[in-house]
Amino acid sequence: MDLLKTFLLFVVTAIAEILGCYLPYLWLHQGRSAWLLLPAAASLALFAWLLSLHPSAAGRVYAAYGGVYILVAIVWLMLVDKVQPTATDWIGVTVSLCGMAIIMYGPRTD
Repeated sequence: MDLLKTFLLFVVTAIAEILGCYLPYLWLHQGRSAWLLLPAAASLALFAWLLSLHPSAAGRVYAAYGGVYILVAIVWLMLVDKVQPTATDWIGVTVSLCGMAIIMYGPRTD
């Protein structure tokens, strides 16, 4: 899978995971409808399915996905929670994306 395709798949996967966790948060902490649990469950099922689309070993995919998840979570913080990320937030994103690239595209013997 090429770099852009893998990255975009990770972004969509992260959105599905965050949404699947955010909807129950709205129900539990903001008194929203329990009906939000239905799309939350569907979103988490989509998240699990999307992770299965990668051709690499599952453990490697989960580890690399974490880097992109951090990026998407910080963008979510900014767009949904309306909180401006700090410089250290962005530094952390950069470090995690470097780690993701090393895990996914570093040389290996398997």
